[in-house]
Amino acid sequence: MNRNACAFFVALVVLVFSGCQPAADTNRNLAAASSTPAKEAFDPAAIEAEVLKLAREWMTASQTYDPEIIRRIVADDAVLVYPDGSTATKADELRLVETKAITADSWELLDPKVTVISADSAFITGRSTVKNGKYKDPNVKRPIDISGEYRFLDVYTRRNGKWQVTASQATKVTTPAPVPAPSASPAAAAPYGSPAATKSSPTP
Repeated sequence: MNRNACAFFVALVVLVFSGCQPAADTNRNLAAASSTPAKEAFDPAAIEAEVLKLAREWMTASQTYDPEIIRRIVADDAVLVYPDGSTATKADELRLVETKAITADSWELLDPKVTVISADSAFITGRSTVKNGKYKDPNVKRPIDISGEYRFLDVYTRRNGKWQVTASQATKVTTPAPVPAPSASPAAAAPYGSPAATKSSPTP
């Protein structure tokens, strides 16, 4: 093979490989792009409205003793934490409604705020007040007074297009004891041994 023919052959090989390489890279890029799932578009305002509506319906179920509302809104695997720290299930919540174990003159939902996390998850926080509330514990002769104010956090999850409560916790609000204001400076602190210095701090 003469020098000119050899040079032509080398140039041809270079062109062939350089022409094939971009096509291979493009194919890999297209495959990677197609494997990335597109994010689902959703309307946060619509989700907020739906979660708030369900929260109000759940509260209504406690007043009207409607178990169908509980069956629809509370997920089968929901975890519920009551104000006394005990944990409960959907079956426990249904039992409270079906036996009419809780009575009250009124329930009120205050300051609800819905936070949307994604197209399938959100949570709501707020306060609720119970007036003249009574709980009939089968193990206690006299009804237990449950009147007062509560703070709650409920987690909602969308499954098969339906929003349900998957976790819930309620805490009774108690008035904390006043906390003494800190001294402005060490020089202003009460002398050691004085009544002000030896008085114990109030227990919250």
